[in-house]
Amino acid sequence: MTNGPVAAEVPETAKQAREVRARWAWTEPSVWTERMLTALEQVVKGGKWFSLIDKVYSEPNLRAAFDRVKANAGSAGVDHQTIAMFEANLDANLDRLVRELREDTYRPRPVRRAWIPKPGNPKEKRPLGIPTVRDRVVQTALRHVLEPIFERDFAEHSYGFRPGKGCKDALRRVDTLLKGGCTHVVDADLARYFDTIPWGALIARVKDKVTDGRIVALLEAYLRAAVMDGLDRWDPEQGSPQGAVVSPLLSNIYLDPLDKLAESRGYAMVRYADDFVILCRSPEEAAAALRMVQEWTATAGLILHPEKTRVVDVRTDSFEFLGYRFAPDGRWPRAKSLKKLKDTVRRRTRRTSGWSLDVIIRSLSNVLRGWFEYFKHAHRWVFESLDGWIRMRLRSILRRRMKRRGRARGADHQRWPNAYFAAQGLFSLKAAHAAACQSAKR
Repeated sequence: MTNGPVAAEVPETAKQAREVRARWAWTEPSVWTERMLTALEQVVKGGKWFSLIDKVYSEPNLRAAFDRVKANAGSAGVDHQTIAMFEANLDANLDRLVRELREDTYRPRPVRRAWIPKPGNPKEKRPLGIPTVRDRVVQTALRHVLEPIFERDFAEHSYGFRPGKGCKDALRRVDTLLKGGCTHVVDADLARYFDTIPWGALIARVKDKVTDGRIVALLEAYLRAAVMDGLDRWDPEQGSPQGAVVSPLLSNIYLDPLDKLAESRGYAMVRYADDFVILCRSPEEAAAALRMVQEWTATAGLILHPEKTRVVDVRTDSFEFLGYRFAPDGRWPRAKSLKKLKDTVRRRTRRTSGWSLDVIIRSLSNVLRGWFEYFKHAHRWVFESLDGWIRMRLRSILRRRMKRRGRARGADHQRWPNAYFAAQGLFSLKAAHAAACQSAKR
């Protein structure tokens, strides 16, 4: 006789289903059901997926895709339809996409080209392709279907555009390898990678896992979509447009064989999208790794930048990766990263600014918190120097408001001491770094 109710045992199959779902929690549940996920983990027959287009055009998937497109915001495409305009007739727009995709009458519209400043160098521009909202919705639905299939087998130390991974993970891996005794680094630079991916080889890699002809045709249609730059129009012959929702996934699919090749030869390669380094324990190992990269990229139809690709002895020289400069005396923000921050600060601290000091400081502090969160592992001298420069900018504003010319100097430091700005709520990089170091010691 029992003393109370007995908890029912959870069936083993239900427990396994929960565990599978937990491992793939990031996937779109309207597409990747427990049955689909189980097939994914156990590897489908022949390792290929045959019938997937119906998963793309299912209404729940397209609706979830629109929610993501809306969350990401973004501009209108060539049809001038904004996200708000698409949402105003959401049910009708989604019904139309379901019908067109099911009946195989859907065709992507041209991509609008926009030019945005390169990080740290506003004088240089890089092209960005902006699909229409309807095309972004379908691309997102397509990515919901395809990403888990390829993510399952991607290399461990590829970090760009992957669920649960990011820049900090890649940087942490590099730091671990350097501390573990790596002395030489292959610092590689792929010239115009997204613009030079060969379509034939890329589609062949997609077909290694996906044989649904309509899925492949949809991808090819996105790759071949015309580009509109103002009134100019042209048809691309290679590459995957930066700005397209599927481009990050396609870029990882194309470079995954290089990840696997490096791994098979015992090289410690760390890749974030098209930015990668290989950390080695000798100059001979680094030279061999560089030859491997040169041979592979030539075969793959890609171009290594001849001046930016090199072997670095980290004991005497530095290399840059994901915004940091790794040098013999520590880790620093690279020059472009510092310039980008300073340009932002300059725009918000013009002496002629009509904003109140309180508004300026709140705006600055938001920028500084975000910047520090990424660069908090840099050398401590960076933070003290930046703090002093930022306070000088603020003192210069106050000096002008007292009808005095020029930048802050001399008595201005006594008139508005550091404590004055701390009391106003200015975020201090130096103080934040000290707090982070103290927390790490506990």
